[in-house]
Amino acid sequence: MRKRLLFIVSVFAIYLPIFAVQKPVFMAYNGALKSGYTLGDWLGAIFFGSRLDCSVAGYLTIIPFLISLVSAWIAGKWLKNVLKIYFGITALIIASIFTVDTALYEYWGFRIDASVLFYAKSPSAALASVSSIVVVLQFLIFVIYAFAIYKLFATLAVPLLPNKPATNRVATNLVCIVAGCTLFLPVRGSVSASTANVGMVYFSNERFLNHAAINPVFALMASIVDQENFDSQFNFFPENEREKIFSTITMQNVCKTDAKPELLKTKRPDILIVMLESFAAGAVAVTGGEPEVTPNLNRLSNEGILFTNMYANSFRTDRGIVAVLSGYLGQPTTSIMKYPAKTQSLPSISKTLVAKGYLADVLYGGDINFANMQSYFFSAGYSPVVSISNFPISDRLNRWGVNDDITFQYIYKSLVEGGRKSPQLSVFLTLSSHEPFEVPFKKINNPYLNSVAFTDHCIGQFIDSLKQTPVWENLLVIFVSDHGFGYPASLQNHEPDRFHIPMLWIGGAVKEPKRIETIACQTDLAATLFGQMDIDSREFMFSKDIFEPNAPKYAFYAFNNGFGFIDSTGVSVFDNESNSIVGNKSSGNDSLRIVKGKALLQTLYKDLAKR
Repeated sequence: MRKRLLFIVSVFAIYLPIFAVQKPVFMAYNGALKSGYTLGDWLGAIFFGSRLDCSVAGYLTIIPFLISLVSAWIAGKWLKNVLKIYFGITALIIASIFTVDTALYEYWGFRIDASVLFYAKSPSAALASVSSIVVVLQFLIFVIYAFAIYKLFATLAVPLLPNKPATNRVATNLVCIVAGCTLFLPVRGSVSASTANVGMVYFSNERFLNHAAINPVFALMASIVDQENFDSQFNFFPENEREKIFSTITMQNVCKTDAKPELLKTKRPDILIVMLESFAAGAVAVTGGEPEVTPNLNRLSNEGILFTNMYANSFRTDRGIVAVLSGYLGQPTTSIMKYPAKTQSLPSISKTLVAKGYLADVLYGGDINFANMQSYFFSAGYSPVVSISNFPISDRLNRWGVNDDITFQYIYKSLVEGGRKSPQLSVFLTLSSHEPFEVPFKKINNPYLNSVAFTDHCIGQFIDSLKQTPVWENLLVIFVSDHGFGYPASLQNHEPDRFHIPMLWIGGAVKEPKRIETIACQTDLAATLFGQMDIDSREFMFSKDIFEPNAPKYAFYAFNNGFGFIDSTGVSVFDNESNSIVGNKSSGNDSLRIVKGKALLQTLYKDLAKR
């Protein structure tokens, strides 16, 4: 009896240092040694993170606990072999989750969640952001860590399981069951009404330290469990109150006026939407960024309609595509692109225009299957859908696929030489300015800025060439980022500047240059464009016409399990995990902006659940 109790306690106890060591390794790997954190910060991540470590250890001890009960009746070496297999499997799972999480944090800015399973469907594309050196280093860490975990259990825990059945089997099992029931407390996380959750380990004003305290196994499992249960997430207000708040921040009840400016020469221009990979406002001079990186966008902004206060709705391309092309808010805990049955029910710019006689096509130089993009584009009525498979291997010089110089040439020929019929909608996604920023161009030492400069160079050549063709006269080109980027590097992933992006309308269809300083976001493109084309946009429930005088003026963005709300009175950033306002750029009435942001988020997930 004592040996079995000791075995159960030992299994649970061995997991704790295994998880504890992850915290300092994660911190060191992600630059904490250079950040001036105190010893108390490092120990705090270990100490406060132990609550989730205990929860995961409790879950992982359940199988050994059941095996100990069996051993009281049927013992033998075969049970120890079963244990070794179990500990081998858990060692591989723990080590793989930790190493993948540690490597991706630099790029994602949050601990691992169910998104990794979504992107794992296209592993080559998912790993394209990570350098070969990082892959090799993480593989070595994985092998060493997995072996160490297995060796600890094989050496310290497995020998404690008795080889013979218990003398008093019933009494032994009863005592073990009573002792095993104590596992419920660490699994649950507390004795209060709240159960274990990621936010319970937050202990600092420093977001990175809070992230370091999170157990990545728990974070992944919790996000997987929450994925489908959209209707129960973010229920901040009773339904009638949610509807009342949402009605004040939507276009649905806006009384439209005749005071809206007409910016286009025609109601039915040919349209090209160019989604610029990772273009942040901080890299573009005309939106307050670096002066020398984008000379072409800077120059062209004097010829078109420049939106200086535009914000991305989310932080990943799959969310950005849906925000721009369907006017649908990015989600902080999932991606609607993951669910083809839901994306096919979304409104989209292409569906609306195809119904008006437009043809629609899309070009992406990468893997169109990545993140379910292909199903989204086909459901939205795009044909053809051109991707990496349409280019020869000799053109696939970027880890993500075909560089922008080649794809810009492709779209140019498609527009000018393809014998296309008007009116036409084309969508083009660039990719060269994605990590690891490998481009055939050297102008700036910073790899990210250099890749942006390369795409800007391609933009200049593309537009200058188009101007010399008859296509230009009836063409509206819309440049807009798919999402922002962490530049400068000091930006945290929840800060509004991380989501500030450029948008520029240019082409022969534009009446005259303008500079628009209205606060807006990606989802507003649909209603704004259709407002200029006299097309009804009511089905785009989250989209606002930027030029409608009575429309609410704000931007909403989502980061990992949090959101930001920006209006003329200030900025508020809310972290759902810690249930608190974060950041230091808020001003004015924080509470009112948070209320509006919560109502938007609740409405979004209510809509997501029913699609």
